[in-house]
Amino acid sequence: MAEERQGVSGWWRAATIALLVLLSVGAAASASMFEQFKAQIQHIQTQLKDTAQVKYIALLMDDKQAPAMLVTMNLQDNALQIQRLNAVTEGREDSMQLWAMSDGDPVRSLGVIDSKGKTLRLPATERDFASATTLAISVEDKGGARPGQGPRLPYLFKGSVIQKAL
Repeated sequence: MAEERQGVSGWWRAATIALLVLLSVGAAASASMFEQFKAQIQHIQTQLKDTAQVKYIALLMDDKQAPAMLVTMNLQDNALQIQRLNAVTEGREDSMQLWAMSDGDPVRSLGVIDSKGKTLRLPATERDFASATTLAISVEDKGGARPGQGPRLPYLFKGSVIQKAL
């Protein structure tokens, strides 16, 4: 007489254990991928925050309509970035001064260009820059024009302000 086996077959037990191990590995892999995804999102958000947000641009031209200076306004740093595009520099006793002009308002100084380097940053807020329709650079005595006084000589470079969509 053959003995009848009671209970679950060994194959079913082995298959159940294998499936539980497989589910555990899948859950661990999913959790790891989710953490990696969160880290990537955080990294991209940090990069986006650190990327310059240029809102205003002005290309200043000389009297022959050749590009002379590129001025951009970075909102995050509250600074104007000025890049020389030609070789014109001020003399020993002179300074270049950046001016903002808008229709109906008096001309106002945005600062003196102290560096003879290719790029320079000047502190400025969006409020200083927002109403300007034109930027210009004049040559002034060393240190720039006195406060409240406009440029003493004709403008060396001049260009329109363009507001960029963000």
